[in-house]
Amino acid sequence: MRAAIYTLGCKVNQYETQAIEKLLRERGHTVTEFAAEADVYIVNTCSVTAVSGQKSRQIIRRVRREHPGAVVAVCGCYAQTVPADVRALGVDLIAGTGDRTGFVTLLEQAAERRTEAARETLDDPRTRRTFELLPAGGLSGRTRAMLKVEDGCDNFCSYCIIPHARGPVRSEALPDALRQARELAADGVREIVLTGIEISSWGRDFRNGQTLTDLTEAVCNAVPNVRVRLGSLEPRTVTADFCRRLRVFPNLCPQFHLSLQSGCDETLKRMRRRYDTARYLESVRLLREAFDRPAITTDLITGFPEETEEEFTRTLAFIRQCGFARMHIFPYSSRPGTPAADRPQIPKAVKEARAARAKAVAERMRAEYLADCVGETYEVLFEQAREGVFHGHAPNYADVYAPGTGLHNECRAVRILSSDGEALYGEIVP
Repeated sequence: MRAAIYTLGCKVNQYETQAIEKLLRERGHTVTEFAAEADVYIVNTCSVTAVSGQKSRQIIRRVRREHPGAVVAVCGCYAQTVPADVRALGVDLIAGTGDRTGFVTLLEQAAERRTEAARETLDDPRTRRTFELLPAGGLSGRTRAMLKVEDGCDNFCSYCIIPHARGPVRSEALPDALRQARELAADGVREIVLTGIEISSWGRDFRNGQTLTDLTEAVCNAVPNVRVRLGSLEPRTVTADFCRRLRVFPNLCPQFHLSLQSGCDETLKRMRRRYDTARYLESVRLLREAFDRPAITTDLITGFPEETEEEFTRTLAFIRQCGFARMHIFPYSSRPGTPAADRPQIPKAVKEARAARAKAVAERMRAEYLADCVGETYEVLFEQAREGVFHGHAPNYADVYAPGTGLHNECRAVRILSSDGEALYGEIVP
């Protein structure tokens, strides 16, 4: 059968979509573009915010309308948390966030003999205790591949539904992670991104003292000629031991995404985050002392319930103090079923105005960080040609453009000559 997949949400969803693609191809099926004609359309949904759920519904309605004769299958966090809403959209198969191999089997069955009633395969995420090992890697020719090493979350932040959609923390066994990393390296991948729902929790379920630092150290050693990049980190992951042990690896990318969400301690308490601004700032200091001009990036939510103007002003001052290389900024989106949704809400116009103010600060910080890169030489992993030049990423994940041909999946030293505040421009060093 011909299958097409639409993916919403985070890197974990992207990874699991790639795993479904590989499983389909291994069984002799074809994976095509979502805009093309197909026998089966899969929507891998997101439920992190109310907006994510709305987008998921829009895509499902559109594909059902445009392809009435095809099988429409829905999986992911939105289907796991509100299956009744998905059921009402008239789909043929509903799955959640577990058992991707079983999902592909049910997909084949649905395509062979469609029935009026939707097939459903949903479990209780809270009962999951083992990590589902999925094939790593995506389409051939990719320069970068994600390696999912953890699933689930035990944090229960007041705004987040994901622990209910994904269940408790489950970690990939260290030998499996190393084997998959070596397989990706053998396939020609030049950069591996360690990802998960909350990778800072890796190893917690083993109860043997293993931590994300141990995993990262082992992966860097296993694939010394491949760049290794870490996904989003809980700030307390960064300790003196973390920095001391990982700074020695030249293949570890010095870009660290420390999730912030707010720069005000009172707001962080309402969010049920487990750190305060002082601990966050300590992580920033440790990274800057251990690594050469690391890129520290983050997420920020504006207009969280009950956030006052004074609290937001403190957040603006705090992000300036951190000097982030890049920020993802979102107006708060209420998610039904979370404690924050029941708190007094901030008007939409205020949330968006605060997001705009934060983005203005973020843009200045990004321009300052990139300006500081001018004159440096970076090993750039090139990906594709754009408008006569090749585009790639430096280890700090800055976008880099340089003249050249045939550079796809090549790492080359590039001397940075200029910046426009968004990207770096340079020349390949002979």
